[in-house]
Amino acid sequence: MAHARISMYLPPDINPTQAAIAYGCRALPKLNEELQSEDLLTRQKALMALCDLMHDPEHVYVAIDTGCLESLKALLKDNNDMVRIKTTEVLYIMATHNVGREGFLEHDVILALSYLLNDPQSACRKNLHLAFKHVAQLPSGAQGIVNSGLIPSLVWKLQREEEEIQGLLLDTLAACLMEDATEALGSHVVPFLKQKLLSTNDDIRSKAARTLIAVSIPLEGKNQVWQHDVIPILVHLLKDKVEEVQANAAGALMYATVTTQGKYAALDTEAIHPLLSLLGSSLSKARLNATKALTMLAEAPEGRKFLQSRVPVFRVLEDDTSEAVRRAAQIAVKVIEWKP
Repeated sequence: MAHARISMYLPPDINPTQAAIAYGCRALPKLNEELQSEDLLTRQKALMALCDLMHDPEHVYVAIDTGCLESLKALLKDNNDMVRIKTTEVLYIMATHNVGREGFLEHDVILALSYLLNDPQSACRKNLHLAFKHVAQLPSGAQGIVNSGLIPSLVWKLQREEEEIQGLLLDTLAACLMEDATEALGSHVVPFLKQKLLSTNDDIRSKAARTLIAVSIPLEGKNQVWQHDVIPILVHLLKDKVEEVQANAAGALMYATVTTQGKYAALDTEAIHPLLSLLGSSLSKARLNATKALTMLAEAPEGRKFLQSRVPVFRVLEDDTSEAVRRAAQIAVKVIEWKP
C-alpha cells in the first residue's frame, strides 16, 4: 500500500529569499508595511520582491501611490549593507519609467539618494548613479539634479570613482549641463574632462567628449576649453579609432570654435583635414558636427581660403540622407563662398 510522503524541500519555483506577494491590489500595500518592519529578514525579502515588481510601470505607479517611496527613502539610511544595496536597486529600476522619474521629483528622492555618494559599497553607489542617469533623461529631472546642488559633488567624484561608475557620472553630467553648466564650470569640470579625454577606455573618451559639448555651449565654457588647451586634444580625437569618439569630439569643436580664440586654436592644430575626413563618416552625427565645425572655421579668412577648393565635397552633402546634414552643408557653402 502506498503512503503519502511530504518532501522536506521547497518546490523548485519557490524563492526563500523573497517575500510572499499578497494577491491583487493588496500586494504593494503589504510590501510597503514589510519595508517598515523591525525584522531585517522581512525588510530584505520585501525589497527582493519589489525588485521584480518594479519592472512594470503600473506597479511603479501603485507603489508610489501607496507610499513606498517614503519607506524606501528611510531604508537608504539602514545600517545593513544588503538593505541599502537592494533599496538603491529598487529605486534605479523605478527610475527607468517616466512615472518613477516624476515620482522622484515629487518626493525629493534625488537628495535622499545623494547621501549615499560616499557609501562604502560600490554596488550601492553604482545603483545610485544608474538612478541619476535615468532621472536626468527628463529635462525636469536633469534640472532637479542641478537644483539639488549636486553638480560640484558629481564633478569631484569623476576623479575618484571606479571606471564603470565614471561612465554613469558622465552620462548624468552630459544631460544636466545641457540645462545649466554654471556650477560645473566653477568646479573645474574642464580640467577633469580634459584628463578623461586621454583615457584608454573608449566609452570614457566618448562620454567625456559628449559632456564637453554641453560644457562648451555657454561662453564661459568655450573660454575655459580654449584656456585649458583642450582643443588640440579634441583635434587629435577626430582621428580616434572609435567613430562615436570622433563624432563627439567634432561636436565639442563645433561649439568651441565659435569664439575667435577657439577658431585659431583649431586652425593652428590643423583641424581642417581630419574634419574633412569625417564628412565621409558612416555616422550622420559625425558628418553633421564636422560640417558645422568647418563652417565655424570658414568664418576665419584663413579657414575660408583653404576650404574654397573643397566646396564640391559640401555640394555632395547637399544630397545627404539626413535633412540636418543637407541644411548644414548648404550653410557651409554660403559661408565658404562669401566675399567681403
